[in-house]
Amino acid sequence: MVNAADTERGLAARVRAFTRDDHEAAETTPFVTDLMAGRLDLAAFARLASQHYFIYEALEAASEVMAADPVAGDFVAFNLHRLPALGKDLRTLRGPDWRSTIAPLPATEAYVRRLREVAAASAPAFVAHHYTRYLGDLSGGQLVRRALEREYGVPHEATHFYDFPGIAIGAVKRRYRDLLDNAPWSAAEQEAFIAEVRTAFVLNKSVFDDLALEPTP
Repeated sequence: MVNAADTERGLAARVRAFTRDDHEAAETTPFVTDLMAGRLDLAAFARLASQHYFIYEALEAASEVMAADPVAGDFVAFNLHRLPALGKDLRTLRGPDWRSTIAPLPATEAYVRRLREVAAASAPAFVAHHYTRYLGDLSGGQLVRRALEREYGVPHEATHFYDFPGIAIGAVKRRYRDLLDNAPWSAAEQEAFIAEVRTAFVLNKSVFDDLALEPTP
């Protein structure tokens, strides 16, 4: 619940504080820690990129709807779409027929279902998923790219996903937080936004858990 003391802080600070445990649980799963430490292989990264494709496909379809929303549209306007970059990476990782070789894991299917249910219907829900994915890409995602290059020698042709050409990452992150703090949402809408961010982290963790169980082809 949002109480009087909480509202003295901006929404950006509150969502970080209230979802810290969920965020940490997702980024410390065995799959993520093993990938970052170099204990897996390039095929594991290819599997991760494959699951990302389905997630971003659903999220970016919702972006097309939400672009006209007076609040959510400002977040869409950052133009952080990842789907074209993922296509380039998967072509490098899996070959020209990559689209016919990938399939969503059960946890990814659940994630996509949630995106289709709420992201194009509710501005707070859409921004929650946009925030969880894209701010993560702009922050921790940059660490992931460096780990992939260091531990596996992944070529740049397979890491377009982590590139944001023409984007001033620091400035975008600051503007993003300003938009959150100034979103004209009611207390109930702010609470719904925070709750959906928590849901997004749980869904993301489930994808990592499924990836840890999936055998490498």
